[in-house]
Amino acid sequence: MALNYGFVKCKIVSNPVLKPSRHKQEIQYHLHASLSVEGSSEKWDTAINVGTNDSDDLLRFKLAYDYHNPLLDTLKATPAGFSDLTSAGALPALDFLRSNVLDETGPWRDTDPMDGSDEPEPVASLKRLLSKAHSTRADVYIFGRTYTSGSPGIHDVHMNQGSSGSFLNNGRDDHNDHNENWQDGAVIVDFGEPECTAYFTAFTQQAVPTDNLGNPDKPSHPIQDSDNGSLAGS
Repeated sequence: MALNYGFVKCKIVSNPVLKPSRHKQEIQYHLHASLSVEGSSEKWDTAINVGTNDSDDLLRFKLAYDYHNPLLDTLKATPAGFSDLTSAGALPALDFLRSNVLDETGPWRDTDPMDGSDEPEPVASLKRLLSKAHSTRADVYIFGRTYTSGSPGIHDVHMNQGSSGSFLNNGRDDHNDHNENWQDGAVIVDFGEPECTAYFTAFTQQAVPTDNLGNPDKPSHPIQDSDNGSLAGS
């Protein structure tokens, strides 16, 4: 069953702050920022994945400053607020393997193990990007899954398929954080230029290709440049 997935079209209204969060045997790091939606007084939070301290489970990332894709026309025409794409099986929902969303975004880059400082990439560059979006009141589109409790927020801003263990999708229950096709996360910032800036991530322990539940499909391997859109049409 699908988790509550989509994107929020918003403005960033605070400078991003790096925060740690322990997940089993590793510490994951996220950039948090407050979000506002035009026409609403309610503030959202976002937790954007930027890395871990576990050398066996790092992030791969793309930061494309010249992002161009027909998807952008759809996003720009969308009203402010949360667009629910939970049951979607096509763009504007994101699937790194089944769509062209990663076309011409350059190679995947590996993060270093994180130590909690702001200097490693992609923390430093993404922090500058979000701070610029804050100061310029740029439109920001954050894809992921909504918080299940507390104040409104969006997290799982990374590839959401290809994980193992407790993340396997059994096709029966709606347990938190399981694999799912067409539920990948990303950040896209529109500064009003023809191109936008886009940030995409996947964990090195996530394996592709994936089956119709989003689980790793043997033989599998960590996502590579050649996997971008490789399952389109399947």
